[in-house]
Amino acid sequence: MVISIEKAQYRGDYKIEFLFSDGTGRVVDFENFLRNSKNPMSTKYLDKEQFGSFTIEYGDISWNDFELCFPIWDLYEGRI
Repeated sequence: MVISIEKAQYRGDYKIEFLFSDGTGRVVDFENFLRNSKNPMSTKYLDKEQFGSFTIEYGDISWNDFELCFPIWDLYEGRI
């Protein structure tokens, strides 16, 4: 089965609630990833306004034309 993101809603801080194509829902907290990242392309998303500006494209979450993205299965499992 191919899993895709149907819907994503920003829940404050660094949390996003996902609804996947199989009906599974999950809230993922990106804070540890962002705070531990050494890459300035990632750490710039510690700015909550930028973090909250994601889009869903082709069933995947993307920030700034895939400048920051994550494997869908990892999000589905709740681990990044």
